[in-house]
Amino acid sequence: MVWDVCSWRDMGPLIRLETTLTGDRHFHWSPKSPEMNIIEDIREALLHAVEKRSPPPRTPMDLLTALQDSWCEFPPGYLQTPVESMPRRLTSLLRARGGPTRY
Repeated sequence: MVWDVCSWRDMGPLIRLETTLTGDRHFHWSPKSPEMNIIEDIREALLHAVEKRSPPPRTPMDLLTALQDSWCEFPPGYLQTPVESMPRRLTSLLRARGGPTRY
């Protein structure tokens, strides 16, 4: 498991956690509207970047290095796009009355 502290302007380093997080520490999102969770979009982009690496990571340490390197290669301001999408996502969610949306 990896973790990052980030803000609108900056993305901090990706660090490895030596533990797992329980449900008590996770954000609670509506199960019908996973598209409200921008963290999932960021996670997918990161995993896609790691999958494109050659050679692919073979060990847990290789995977951690590939995740950290891919994270650092995201362009400055990368997080602004998902954050800016939140009003559109929220409008879609309200229109769908909590159901699945296609923001």
